[in-house]
Parts: sequence; C-alpha cells; structure tokens
Amino acid sequence: MWQYKQFEELSARDYHQIVKERTKVFVVEQGCAYQEIDDIDLHAVHLIKRQKGTIKAYARIYKQDKKMRIGRVLVPQEFRSEGHGRELLKIALDYIICKYPKAEIEIQAEAYLKDFYESFGFRAISDLYYDEKIGHYDMELKKEEPVVHV
Repeated sequence: MWQYKQFEELSARDYHQIVKERTKVFVVEQGCAYQEIDDIDLHAVHLIKRQKGTIKAYARIYKQDKKMRIGRVLVPQEFRSEGHGRELLKIALDYIICKYPKAEIEIQAEAYLKDFYESFGFRAISDLYYDEKIGHYDMELKKEEPVVHV
C-alpha cells in the first residue's frame, strides 16, 4: 500500500521505521558516515510503500531551488529485483506531475542507476562526481518539446 505523508502526518513509529531503513541502506550498506537525517524531512512528502507493516520502497519529494526533487530513493536489499524501485519512481513522478505540472524535476542519481533513471526520461546534467566516495550524476527529467505545426 502506497502512502504520501507530510512530516506532521508521520507517527513516531513511521519516522523511526523510515530512518531505520534509510540508515541501513545509505549509511551501513554503503559504508558512508554522514548526517542522514536533515531538515529536508520537515518539509518533504514522504512516499512509502508498506506491505504487512514492512517498508518495501521509500522516497522523499521536496521543492528546492524552485525545482522538485526526489531523494533518498530506496528499496531495502531483501526486496530488490521485485519491481518496487520502478513502481516507486513512477508513483513519485505521477505525484509531482499532478501537483506541480510545470515544475522541473531533478534527482541526484548514483552512477550505477543512471540507465534506470534514463529509462524514465531523465538525462544527466553533470559530469560524474563523487559524494561520500560513491559516483553520482545530477539528472533532470527531459521536458517534452512543444510540437509546432506550420
């Protein structure tokens, strides 16, 4: 079941479960020591897929620098290769396009997921760079060019 929740709508148990999964993936699994919890959580929409009380996929959606961003995209290791990541990105994009139809959409993609994001229409807008020793690209969703009929 998919849920969209503002920070104020998250219960303490919800937030604990989200932070636990994010820390497991982004700090422990990836071996990165950084400030995982930040103030973006306070104004983000938290997109969560739960089944039987377990998080199967998660991302946060927020506005920054006049652009919509999708971040902290995760599928716990035990649920990867089940299609949750593709479903998560589709749901997140549908949400943004519905709520903010004119907004530009950007992500910070780990390098190994570049092709995955390109399959949704994203394109790299930066060279490869390293954040916490992990290769990344900044990517934006390609805007459809208007067709001009002459």
